[in-house]
Amino acid sequence: MPTIHEELNRRQLLYSLLMPVMNLYVPGLDKGKGLYFLFIKAETKTPGGLLARPVLTSYYKSDHFKSRPYDPFNVYTSPNETILCPDSIQSMYAQMLCGLIMREEVLRVGAVFASGLLKAVRFLQVNWKQFAHDIETGTLNPKVTDPSVRECMSKILKPNPELAAFITKECSEENWECIITRIWPNTKYLDVIVTGAMAQYIPTLEYYSGGLPMACTMYASSECYFGLNLKPMCKPSEVSYTIMPNMAYFEFLPHDDSSAQDSSRDSPPRLVDLADLEVGKEYELIVTTYAGLCRYRVGDILRVTGFHNAAPQFRFIRRKNVLLSIDFDKTDESELQQAIENASVLLKEFNTSVVEYTSYADTKQIPGHYVIYWELFVKDAANAPTDEVLSQCCFQMEESLNVVYRQCRVADSIGPLEIRVVKNGTFEELMDYAISRGASINQYKVPRCVSFTPIMELLDSRVVSKHFSPALPHWTPERRR
Repeated sequence: MPTIHEELNRRQLLYSLLMPVMNLYVPGLDKGKGLYFLFIKAETKTPGGLLARPVLTSYYKSDHFKSRPYDPFNVYTSPNETILCPDSIQSMYAQMLCGLIMREEVLRVGAVFASGLLKAVRFLQVNWKQFAHDIETGTLNPKVTDPSVRECMSKILKPNPELAAFITKECSEENWECIITRIWPNTKYLDVIVTGAMAQYIPTLEYYSGGLPMACTMYASSECYFGLNLKPMCKPSEVSYTIMPNMAYFEFLPHDDSSAQDSSRDSPPRLVDLADLEVGKEYELIVTTYAGLCRYRVGDILRVTGFHNAAPQFRFIRRKNVLLSIDFDKTDESELQQAIENASVLLKEFNTSVVEYTSYADTKQIPGHYVIYWELFVKDAANAPTDEVLSQCCFQMEESLNVVYRQCRVADSIGPLEIRVVKNGTFEELMDYAISRGASINQYKVPRCVSFTPIMELLDSRVVSKHFSPALPHWTPERRR
């Protein structure tokens, strides 16, 4: 995406509003620090010589971030040197170590996306012994080789056997429920995006945090920053973002599944301005940015929930792109997530939840069928869900999908839905693979549909069991929903 230097000023303006809004709901945030896991990625250049890098890397490497004035409401546990380390593993190690050393000062814990925060928790699970050793001896793990990181950590890391013993006690326990509040007892909320596809992480975050509030503070993308949440402590399902009209020129394409396709063939799309939006209706977001994008379709579907003064407020509904299709069926991200949530209800009596998932449309056989990869969190291995229960999960997912899918199933143009359960840690491996190929750890999202052969091979090599829907979903010509 094209950008210009002045764009950083607009983004900084939005960032500067986040804490004043949060301070209205959570007092005392100037009395401690935020443990945020923030990362950069190495830059590349286009053939024409322009820098190419993730949008957050541009911000973190700018003077707006590096030379930001002291603000007691916005103090991080992580020194700039740890955030700006180009090696994401060394960066994560140093940032987590700082967070452990300053554990009693931490008032909020966060990352850009919920998946990033869960990766940090997993990193602590794998490396807590090394952290405890570093803290006990006051020496930094030699695997951290970045000179600037080692220099800044030498000023922070001092021998603390008592803290090392505490970390050993808490992290050596098999039960990691409430681990965030056990390690960082003064945490008041989690600062993570849990709307859209990130909503599926909410149960896992609740487990690790003991039900701490999750604040979705802002709505942004690589193309443009859009607005902020004026009620950041609301439930994730109630989040609405208020558009800031000075961030770009915003237009909206009415989104109506029943008529959009037919009407688009006969006439050009009718765009709606900010002032003419209607509450309750859904629109696709169109932006014209200061950096050069002209009527760019972001691909987000938003529903108008109200207005703040004259500025419309939106709930993020889903990405426009269809994920799965075998025949005439079209299953999008929100439908797939809802189907998985419905199927997950069957796992509750087994104290089991879906940690991660992805999917693909298997058309190698006739008829083709949906394949869903699940990574499960089983609290009690002796009470794990049976093969029959997981087969019923397949059926429940099919029952939850749209009428066209069910009709195709009954007509035998789509085969039974399949769930493939993978080993724990598989999706972490998937993230590591994506990062090794150039993905940004800050902006990585688990793909909800995969087709790239190496990824398919990785997933299939970790499968521990396969389950199929045992029956046809219900469908009649009269049933339309």
